[in-house]
Amino acid sequence: MARTASLSGFPEWLPEERLVELHVLDTLRRVFELHGFGSIETRAVETVGQLLRKGDIDKEVYGLSRLQDDETDAGTDSSKAGKHDPHALALHFDLTVPFARYVVENAGYLAFPFRRYQIQKVWRGERPQEGRAREFTQADIDVVGDGELPFRYDVEIALVIAEALSALPIPDFRLRINNRKLAEGFYRGIGLDDTAGVLRSIDKLEKIGPSKVAELLKTELDATDEQAQAALKLAGIRTEDTSFVAQVRALGVSNELLEEGLSELEQVIEAAVQRAPGKVVADLSIARGLDYYTGTVVETVLVGHEQLGSICSGGRYDALASKGNRKFPGVGLSIGVTRLVSRILSQDLAKASRSVPTVVLVALTNDDSWGAAQDVAAQLRSRGIATEVAAKAEKFGKQIKFADRRGIPFVWFTDDDGNHQVKDIRSGDQADADPVRWTPPSEDLSVQVKTAAALPA
Repeated sequence: MARTASLSGFPEWLPEERLVELHVLDTLRRVFELHGFGSIETRAVETVGQLLRKGDIDKEVYGLSRLQDDETDAGTDSSKAGKHDPHALALHFDLTVPFARYVVENAGYLAFPFRRYQIQKVWRGERPQEGRAREFTQADIDVVGDGELPFRYDVEIALVIAEALSALPIPDFRLRINNRKLAEGFYRGIGLDDTAGVLRSIDKLEKIGPSKVAELLKTELDATDEQAQAALKLAGIRTEDTSFVAQVRALGVSNELLEEGLSELEQVIEAAVQRAPGKVVADLSIARGLDYYTGTVVETVLVGHEQLGSICSGGRYDALASKGNRKFPGVGLSIGVTRLVSRILSQDLAKASRSVPTVVLVALTNDDSWGAAQDVAAQLRSRGIATEVAAKAEKFGKQIKFADRRGIPFVWFTDDDGNHQVKDIRSGDQADADPVRWTPPSEDLSVQVKTAAALPA
C-alpha cells in the first residue's frame, strides 16, 4: 500500500493483495446467495439523463465520448454538450440508478419481489485519498417490489448486511440507521417545510459541526434559532435500543409522518437488537443527502476507523423506478469494497497465507522429464490441487528457491525409477508421495485470508 500509483485514484493490487480482495468478494457472494439474492450485471454506461435523476452529482460523473467526433458532429463541442444533453453517455457512478433502469426495462421477465446482488466497478470524479477512489468496486443488494414492498424487507436488508460484514476480516462495525419520514415529519412539525434542504444541511453535521449547521439552517432556509436548535436536538439522539422513541416524543413535536417514521425505525432497531446485537444503532443524525430516499436510511462505520467514512450505505426508495403508473419501490444497501480492502491492506488487518494459489511446484530432474512432470501435475489438478511445473531442469536448490519466491509451499520430485517425494519447503520435511492419493493439509489446499489477530506473532 506504500507504492506510488502512476494514475491517482485508480487502485491496482499486488497478487497477494488481490487475494484479500477476492476473499472479501467471495464472502459477500456466499452470504448474499444464502439469503436468496441472485446476481446480475448491468452495463458500465448510462445516459446522462438517467444518471442525474439521483440528484446534484453532475460534477462527479465521467462523461463518455470518442476522441474524434463523427463528421456530422463537426463544429460542436461534445465534451461541453454532454453535460446538458440527456442522451449523452456517461460511466455509472453507483449501481442503484442502473439497477432501477434495469428493473423498468426487464419488469416483464422478473418475479417480484425481485432480490438481486450486484458486484461491479463504478467510476466517480472524487478527489483521490484513502477511502475515496475514482474507480472502485461496490457490492449492492436490493429488494424491489411491483406496486408495493412490505416494510419487513427494510429490516431484512439490514440484517443481511450485518451478517455479511461480520464474516469479513474487518474490525467491529456499526450500522447507523435513521428514517427519512421521521426526520421530514419532525421538520414539518417545527415549521421547516423545505425538508430536503434541512436534510442536506444536517448531512454535513459531522464535517462542519453543529454551530455551522445551525448557521446554514438560518441563512439558507430562514430557520429561527428555536427551529435550528430543535433540528440539532433531533440529530443528537443516538441509542442502541428503541429508547430513541421516547426521546423524540419528549421533544414535543407532533406530526403524522413523524409517527410513521418512528414506528418503522423502531421495528428495524427492535429486530436488530435480537438478531444482530451490538451491530446497529438508531442515529438520528443520519440524513443521506441524496434526494430519492424515502424511508429507512443507513450508514455504516468501522469502530476505531470512523475517519474512513461510511463503508456501507443506502436505504429505502419508493419512487426511483417507475414505468407509467407502475411503481417499483425498493430498499438496498451498498458496500464500498475498495474502501474496505484499502483499509484492510493499509492497516495490515488481514493477510493472505501466500501470494499465489499454487500449492505444488513439480520439479524437473532433467529436460526430458517435462512430459512426466505434466502427468503428475494433471493428476494433482484433477483432485483440486493447484499445481505448476518447472520450466527448466535447474539444480533442485534453484527450483526450490523459485517456489519459495513464488510463495508455493510444496515441491514435488520424481526420480528416474518413477518414485515420488514431496517436500514442504517451509519446514524442510520430505516424504514419499503418490500423485493419485497425496493431499496437502486442508489449510494449504487453498489460500487462507486471516485477520491480524489470527496471524503468527
